[in-house]
Parts: sequence; structure tokens; C-alpha cells
Amino acid sequence: MRQIPVDTSTATVMVAKNPQPKVKDRRTGEIAMDAESGAKLMTVDVMFAANDEVEILSITVPEPGISGELAMGTPVALTGLIARPWENEFNGQKRHGIAFRAVAVTSLAAAASTPKAA
Repeated sequence: MRQIPVDTSTATVMVAKNPQPKVKDRRTGEIAMDAESGAKLMTVDVMFAANDEVEILSITVPEPGISGELAMGTPVALTGLIARPWENEFNGQKRHGIAFRAVAVTSLAAAASTPKAA
């Protein structure tokens, strides 16, 4: 499947919704796990502002990649963000979209509040 790297260097990114476990199967409540590391996957909704446009994106990230306090409004950095197009068919209806995944979501609030040495 094609993976497209996303440049976040000129974007403003803030937490829109606190991290939540990613549910693999809604009927059973099974939580999704990372195939490579075995870590629990989390979903973090972020406000992504770039080029005079703002969108809410749901980013999947392994739980160890979430660092710092990620409360609503917290500015964050997205490490290794990729976009992955997807398509499936369910009950005869085709659906498609773009899934976003990052290696890490890191709070920038602690760095901004740390006093600088003179």
C-alpha cells in the first residue's frame, strides 16, 4: 500500500481530542495493536492548520509514541507522519479515504514553558 510522507514543518498542529485507544472491532471492543511492535495503538485527533486551511485529522500512533500531556489545545509535533489511501467494500458499498499515522505525537507545551538560560 502506498505511503505518502506529510510535511508538517509549516503547519500549526494542536490536540483537538485527548488520545483514545484505537478500536479494531467495535462489536467486541478489541483494541488495535501495532503489527511490528505489539504496542497498543492510540488515536489522537488534531487540528492541522496549513496554507490558510484548517482540518481535524485522526492520527494513529503507537502508545509509546505519545509523550507529554496531550490535553485539548496543546501544541504538538508529529514525527514521521504519513498518509495512506484506503478503500474497502462493506455490504455492497464502496468506501474510501485517507488514514494518517505517526511514529510519535509530542507535546510542545513543556518546551514552550521552559525558561531559557540567559
